[in-house]
Amino acid sequence: MAASRQYDIILLGATGYTGKLTAEYITTNLPTNIKWAVAGRNQSKLSSLLNELKSLNSSRSPPDVITVGNLTTPDLTPVVKKTKVLLNAVGPYHLYSTPVVEACAQSGTHYLDVTGETPWIREIIVKYEDTAKKTGAVIIPAVGVESAPSDLIAYIATRLIRKIWDCGVMDVVASVHELKSSGASGGTLATGLGLAENYSAKQLKDVLTNPFVLSPTRIRPYTKDTIYDPNPEPNTYIRTGWEKSTGVWKYPRLGYLTTSITAKPNEAIVHRSAGLTPYFYGFNFSYEEYMAVGSPLVGVLIHFALAFLAIMLAFPPTRALLKAFTKYSPGSGPTKESTKNDVVELRAIAVAEQLAKPPRKALATFRWEGGIYHLTAVLLAEAAMVLLNKEEDVRKSHGAGFLTPSCLGDAYLERLDKTGVKINVQQLGDVGSK
Repeated sequence: MAASRQYDIILLGATGYTGKLTAEYITTNLPTNIKWAVAGRNQSKLSSLLNELKSLNSSRSPPDVITVGNLTTPDLTPVVKKTKVLLNAVGPYHLYSTPVVEACAQSGTHYLDVTGETPWIREIIVKYEDTAKKTGAVIIPAVGVESAPSDLIAYIATRLIRKIWDCGVMDVVASVHELKSSGASGGTLATGLGLAENYSAKQLKDVLTNPFVLSPTRIRPYTKDTIYDPNPEPNTYIRTGWEKSTGVWKYPRLGYLTTSITAKPNEAIVHRSAGLTPYFYGFNFSYEEYMAVGSPLVGVLIHFALAFLAIMLAFPPTRALLKAFTKYSPGSGPTKESTKNDVVELRAIAVAEQLAKPPRKALATFRWEGGIYHLTAVLLAEAAMVLLNKEEDVRKSHGAGFLTPSCLGDAYLERLDKTGVKINVQQLGDVGSK
């Protein structure tokens, strides 16, 4: 990365809901010697944000303000060339952010975002992977609640198994063990509806049925005839037909599990991590994610509710109904006061490749107490600090191009530990024990 660049960080989309939280976090928590700027299309909103940031930390100089004319590659290229790392909070990403990625890939600028839009991630990898590798740009999508926590627990579980038994992982079963959220932002709701409108049912089905859709060993340009092969390796715990049809099953130590609405984007990112470093994760690695529930009945209700939502999103008339009855406004979201009691905790059991008796396993957990969107801001900003401070380590381990949150390695975990994120891993005996 060119040392002469004017800024360490530029935050694009700083006046949106997540962008503003990220700006506030940078202002109050990152080192004061960081040179940074906020960027967007609305000068008055940026000026208003600047005044708010000044009141948060009097010992810090306020960021510079950059007004972007249009979100096109020619307009964005001069902006991204000014910075070492670009944080992109402009969503829905599939509508607005392809030129942002293109500009960064062409300019050798490191790029981070918080998307959960797997079809779009696949598109930009296919289009810009080679360019980013040539220019040295490190591009990491999904460095937010989707999909950093999932990626990190799979990483630390694998790391422990490698350390203790010197082997890879056969499979990981993860669950959203606890989730208390005060609501979704307007941008999140707009993204869900937008994906259904901008991608065909076949494209979305490919993403939802193939956890390896982003794997570097399997990804390829999408055509109308593209069909992705499902995972050929069975999970250690094979579910019965009844469990699959009802969406509920029971896994030792994780309890009753059901369908999770965020599972597929997370699974895709974790499998990309495994594909990028197969000698670390293991060549038979697989990752599945679910939601923990208190009873089978609750699990069945959630499973079929999500299936009904998928049907509603699949057809234009029913999507129109959802729009009519769903209140969302881009830039809006839960108040800080309402998010104080938010909690998210993930748990994961990893099974070592060596088929020992009892099986060799690890239990990893990720827990955050506080606003879920604030966590996304933390994950995004701290990832930027790793790229600024440990760029050579990241590139030495993984090269340039499209990476994943876990590619930021132990340095990322150490920074997150200081922010209040609780990430732990431990060796287990037989997970079937009480």
